[in-house]
Amino acid sequence: MTRWEYHVVKSATSGFWLGGHFDAEAFGTHLNELGAKGWELVSCFDTNQHQGASRDVIAILKRTL
Repeated sequence: MTRWEYHVVKSATSGFWLGGHFDAEAFGTHLNELGAKGWELVSCFDTNQHQGASRDVIAILKRTL
């Protein structure tokens, strides 16, 4: 039976009223570093602040134990 380990990455947005600006390049670099260590991205979503602005971007990764 396969056993999984999970890891959550939380990346905050920035800008006026804390929403809208997201450093996708840095986020991608971080995900690639984790991928090199065996982590696989399973889900990625944002949390809403107000009027469609994103507060955080959350990524959930898994790897076998």
